[in-house]
Amino acid sequence: MTAAIPPGSPRPTIGGPATERAVCVLAPNPSAMTLDGTNTWLLSEPGSEIAVVVDPGPLDEGHLRDVIATAQASGKRIGLTLLTHGHPDHAEGAARFAELTGTRVRALDPALRLGDEGLTAGEGITVGGLELRVVATPGHTADSLCFEIPADAAVLTGDTVLGRGTTVVAHPDGRLGDYLDSLRVLQALAVEGGVETILPGHGPVLTDARGAVEFYLAHRANRLAQVETAVEEGHTTPQAVVSHVYADVDRTLWPAAELSVRAQLDYLREHGLI
Repeated sequence: MTAAIPPGSPRPTIGGPATERAVCVLAPNPSAMTLDGTNTWLLSEPGSEIAVVVDPGPLDEGHLRDVIATAQASGKRIGLTLLTHGHPDHAEGAARFAELTGTRVRALDPALRLGDEGLTAGEGITVGGLELRVVATPGHTADSLCFEIPADAAVLTGDTVLGRGTTVVAHPDGRLGDYLDSLRVLQALAVEGGVETILPGHGPVLTDARGAVEFYLAHRANRLAQVETAVEEGHTTPQAVVSHVYADVDRTLWPAAELSVRAQLDYLREHGLI
């Protein structure tokens, strides 16, 4: 019997070249929450001497210098740093990375920026001939963004879609309604916009963007139904819902699951379902 293909058709390896314009440099911070570690993305147009880095990752001097060395090995210098969101495993090293490279840091959250320019939904960014488009995808956090690379039919998703498993709606900053809307935006990019590849913030590259996003939508609908049923059965606190609905999940992940449960309970209350 042939094993089922995992959602999104993940590639077997992590790190290194992913598309014509994207190279992954894996940060050495593996954990239950970060999977194999944070994927720092080095982006450049073929033949260009300038690169963009998305999510320098944690404040790890060796990793930050490895990103720079990876760029230099291909004859490139870093021209800009971008952040998908402000969680430390993605953004903590950004200020030091900016010191090392002399770059600005652009992010949605003003507190994370180094320089005057932020980021806005739908904005186009061109660096060294590389064209990116900013896609607003709040939900995991309020400041979550994705970056589309149209020429590669790819999208960098940060923590909005992972390469393995599913992500947390980081209540109270993250909101489930926003997250579901963001997944539908990514679904439209895959169905109507030609995006085929997901370059996630953690885990392997996904080569079936539509399949991955539709799995996420189905998973969220299923979890929401489970939480609603659990409340109807008398499990009324977030902790009680987690122990009932997430009984098959590693207990070390229960604190993160509780954040998602709190977001789901808020969503159900807002829609008059509990």
